[in-house]
Amino acid sequence: MIRTILLTSAALGVAATANAQFAYEDDEKARRAEIADCMRERGLDPDGPVSPFCVSRKNRVLSTIVTYGDRSPLSAGTVSIVNAETIERISADHPADVLNTLPGVNIHTNSGQEHLIAIRSPVLTGGAGQGSFLILENGVPTRSPAFGNVNSLLEPHHETAEAIEVVRGPGSAKYGSNAVHGLINVILADPSGEALKQLNASYGSLGRYKTDFIYDQGYLGRASLSAQKDVGWRDDTGLLQLKGSGVVETVFKGWNVTAWGAASYLEQETADFIQGPDAYEDRDIARANDDPLAYRDAWAARGAIRLEREQWGGQLAITPFARTQYMDFRQHFLPYRGFEENGHSAIGVMTRFEREASETLTWRAGLDVDLASGYLEETQTRPTFGFNPANDQFPQGVHYDYSVQTQVGALWGELDLEVSDRLTVFGGLRGEVHAYDYDTDAPVGINGRFNVPADRTDDFDFVTPKLGLVYEASETISLYANYARGSRAPQASDLYRLQSRQGIAEAGVETLDSFELGLRGTALNGDLVFDVAAYSADKDNFFFRDSDGLNVTDGSTRHQGIELAANWILSEHFTLGGNLSWSDQTYTFDRIGEAGNEIIRDGNQIDTAPEWLANLALTWLPSDSVSVQLSADYVGDYFTNAANTQDYPGHLVTNLRGNYAVNDALEAFVIVRNLTDEKYADRADFAFGNERYFPGEPLNVTFGIRKTFE
Repeated sequence: MIRTILLTSAALGVAATANAQFAYEDDEKARRAEIADCMRERGLDPDGPVSPFCVSRKNRVLSTIVTYGDRSPLSAGTVSIVNAETIERISADHPADVLNTLPGVNIHTNSGQEHLIAIRSPVLTGGAGQGSFLILENGVPTRSPAFGNVNSLLEPHHETAEAIEVVRGPGSAKYGSNAVHGLINVILADPSGEALKQLNASYGSLGRYKTDFIYDQGYLGRASLSAQKDVGWRDDTGLLQLKGSGVVETVFKGWNVTAWGAASYLEQETADFIQGPDAYEDRDIARANDDPLAYRDAWAARGAIRLEREQWGGQLAITPFARTQYMDFRQHFLPYRGFEENGHSAIGVMTRFEREASETLTWRAGLDVDLASGYLEETQTRPTFGFNPANDQFPQGVHYDYSVQTQVGALWGELDLEVSDRLTVFGGLRGEVHAYDYDTDAPVGINGRFNVPADRTDDFDFVTPKLGLVYEASETISLYANYARGSRAPQASDLYRLQSRQGIAEAGVETLDSFELGLRGTALNGDLVFDVAAYSADKDNFFFRDSDGLNVTDGSTRHQGIELAANWILSEHFTLGGNLSWSDQTYTFDRIGEAGNEIIRDGNQIDTAPEWLANLALTWLPSDSVSVQLSADYVGDYFTNAANTQDYPGHLVTNLRGNYAVNDALEAFVIVRNLTDEKYADRADFAFGNERYFPGEPLNVTFGIRKTFE
């Protein structure tokens, strides 16, 4: 069983697109025949709407990714797909454990489940961190565009997912605002067609308990629950996290119906940065927490129903959805350590119609609507810690207290044109309009460093084009080129959480134009699967926060890089897989900060943007029941401030995983993280005149079992 899983899935989820591309036609033919047989057995018309019961688990992965995902296996652009077996094998304590094994991805973990995301980008914070990456669940955004969250991976139920799709660079025309640097799509597992009960349980030497329970009814529905209890390896850093999700499928009056829901709950004590030159190298300092009152409490819930049928000579899909979330936390990362509450609720619908106009031309179009209501409150309850009480930059009391109503509408269309047997062209265009209605209950005007605007309305619109092509050079090799524009309307916090030196309505639409060339395929009789891509992107109206904590509203940057992902079956017993990413990410404007504290020059390297990232994994399969994997994660050196006067030297962390299948129903596993007990920082930055770090975990061991019940 283990041998089959590890040899048939691309190691660490890389290069899955290349595998899918060349197997697509044969798989599709076999899948259609299998579905037709199933339909006849159930007394249904094999030429009628396809019953979801008749989609096998094997083919469901490919079919689901085509339906829910950003690009089909045949299209231009770079996409990595992590399948269910890989997710299960990594058994991540944090989503970064899975996602950082992919090329161009660099997620910084902070304290507990907190994190910051980078995909072909620096690690972004504030409004840029909230709005530059689109997070989806079954193709539906987990948040409305104006109400993002830098900790956005807290919410999706990735632990028991069928697959995780990561698109590097702007998303396709199907997805709009916030798919600037990339998107992450968590695909929940559908009913498998076979009754299943599975329990996963583990305990780690740092005091971390985890469990997943999966109940698959067989045809109609599937439900999953996940729980994590952690005492915390740093002082006062315990957490409780709960997640649940469910998927139901049926056929109703000619419609294929897929309904799903998901919810998450987090109760976390949070540790602050440690400060001082190379402070992460001292384990006593690393374990310390100078703000034991810091915390983060959050919950979220989402639901959607996808209705699909043949209509007007094509395939029609209508997906109404609803979502709500709440978060309450102490801003331990800011000098005044205020308290923030935020939340939003939304309803909307996503539509898609696809039709084959001819043997060579397929087109699709859609209309999306998102109506949301959100709020934010920020309060400082005591004089600023570590600052002179006479300093009135950060006054006690209410800083912000506002609500925002948003309406988003979008029209999009795509074309796939087979110019020849070898060349296919892909085009897309999306237009969006965003309207904001802001109302404040806090006093209007300047209050120390804070600036509260009066009630107002704002609106933004933009168009994002896409154009790509794929050329099949041979039966096993294809080349692709892709141009895509990614844009985002401002976050609500960009527009209404202003600072004293910032004018009203300075935030505009952020735009990134990306060009990409790539080569993917198989070699060595199919034993080697690879995908290599080179890209260049320019971003305008970059809204970010400098090392003095001040907002910059009109920055510009350039992002260039090369990414290689590969999986190589060395022999019957050994598989080698991994990726290597090089990037050159620079500011393309000049700026002198407040009192000249931070000077940005055109050509400076962007802070928290390592030049090199790498992941390598060697898997040994001595028998059908045993597997051992040794992996290494490398993060190169990077600057920690925009002036390029402070830096972090990077790190190399190794991990060891072992699995033993006792029988078909029971598997035991062990994971040794940070095998060499490396002293490193998960995150390093420089702010408010200090070198700051979130230290990485020391050597730790996790023991677990997976038990399947009849």
